[in-house]
Formats: sequence, C-alpha cells, structure tokens
Amino acid sequence: MEYKRRDVQKAIILALRNLGGSASRNDIKKEIADSEIDGLNYDKVYFRKKTKKGSYSPFLFDFNFGLKNLQTVGYVEPLQRGQDVMLTDIGRSTDISNYPNDEQTQAITAYWDKKNALRYEKYKAKNKLKDQQQVDEIDSSSEQDTADDNWKSQLLDQIKEFSPAKFESFSRLLISKMGVKIDKYKGIKLSGDHGIDGFGYFRSDEFRTSRVAIQCKRYTTGLVGESEIRDFKGTMDSFNAEYGIFVTTSSYTDTAKNIATQGNRTVTLIDGQELCDLVEKYQLHITPVQTYTLDDYYFEKD
Repeated sequence: MEYKRRDVQKAIILALRNLGGSASRNDIKKEIADSEIDGLNYDKVYFRKKTKKGSYSPFLFDFNFGLKNLQTVGYVEPLQRGQDVMLTDIGRSTDISNYPNDEQTQAITAYWDKKNALRYEKYKAKNKLKDQQQVDEIDSSSEQDTADDNWKSQLLDQIKEFSPAKFESFSRLLISKMGVKIDKYKGIKLSGDHGIDGFGYFRSDEFRTSRVAIQCKRYTTGLVGESEIRDFKGTMDSFNAEYGIFVTTSSYTDTAKNIATQGNRTVTLIDGQELCDLVEKYQLHITPVQTYTLDDYYFEKD
C-alpha cells in the first residue's frame, strides 16, 4: 500500500481532540493510525518511499505542512521543537466540517508564498535547488527534525532483518529494561514451537509480583490478527500468566486489538513504531548524537 499526498489538517485536529488537546507529534501520528482517522491507517501513516539514497515518509511532509497551517489560522499554539502540540480554544471547539474556509485558505496561501519566496532566494543563491517543488519539501521537513524519523526507520528495517531467534532475544532484552525480570529457563524455547517466547515477573509495588508471558512476531509484511492473539491468550493460561506482552515489527488488526483487552488476562501490544520509541527511551544499543538547528529567527526578514 502506497501513501498518496493529501491534506491531513482535519486528521490532526481530530487526533488532538481524542488525546485531550495536547500531545507529542509521535502520539498524534499514532492516534491517527490506530483510530484510522479520515481514512488514514497504519500502513499509510508509516509508509516509506524508497529512493536511491534511502527512504522517506511522504505522510511526514503532509503532517508538518498541516501543523504549520493549523498554527497559521490559530487552531494550535505556536509550535516549539521537541514540545507537545496544543490546541487553542478555537481548535478545541470550532466545527471543522467546512475547514478550511476561504479566509483561512487565503491566510495559509499568503504564509507559504512569503515563506517559499524567502527560502527559494536563500537556497537558489547557494545553488542547492533546481525547482520550487524542492523548496516546498525542504521547508516541510525543516518544521520537524526528520533525523529522528530517519534513524528509527533504519532501526526498524534492521530489526526486520533479525533471525527469529535474535528477534526473540532482542524483545526479551528490551522488556527486561522495562522492568520485567526475565526467567532464565521458562518460556525460552526454539522459535516455531508454538509456545511463548519469554516469561518474567513484574513487581508493581512492595508486595505484588505479576507473572508476564511474552510473544514475538517478526513480520516484514501484514498485520498480526485475531487468531494470533487468541492463541497467545490460550498459551498464557497454561503458564498461569496474569499479563501478556506481544511484540511485532508490524502492527495489529482492529479485532486483534479488541481481543487483547478482553477478559481477565490482558495483553499489551507493542507495534513496530512503539518498538523503536522504546529502544530510544531505554537507550538499547544506540548512541545519542546532539546537534542543533536554526529556527525561523535567522531566516525571516524583519
């Protein structure tokens, strides 16, 4: 499935409203994908287009343009790099069925005309660009640090190249970093034995310890479905596990998500995007690199 460029402003507003009016960029994208807002599902939001030099996310261009447009018309607070996106009072309550109206469209067009003229002048002087379309793409990507998106995409691609055994070992290592004490013997079997891929114990307070079963599916295509979650829940019963953690490099169908939360034994679902976020959070075999980017203060004329 290939993503086709489109306006995603309404999807951003609806996602933010679902999330209480304030959320990180990653959480907004995840909410759009999980709730399939405005016809945008997981495959479309996280689709990456291959190029000779690597790959990029077409949705990210539309997402960054959309955020800037929403700021221009006053639907979100001024955007700050690394900070949550926040709806304004207008963004929280205004009917968006006819968004954008003529006045809003004119304001957005005027903003980008000015922005692109300044950027085009700057880059043309350096012989960096060949046409106006390239200006648009550079301006879009400059609104958010796309380096974060790029390294996580590379990370996920590399994880998908793991052998099944290495992926299971990697998942247990990550889950141990999250506070689950992995059992050295129980549940660690050869891949394909239809058992669990790990077992551990999570201590939630001074007195309570829960048994946790782990299942891993390294998918390069397709989604984890209802049957896989049902089978895992059945296996959890045989190990007397109170909770389950299911890890995949892809994502889950809606029915799989529903089954995961039904009954007394719930399953935490970790998809490919969240997997990368957790690797970053727990600094699992990655090296952070600090850099800086200049904001609009240095480029816009007074």
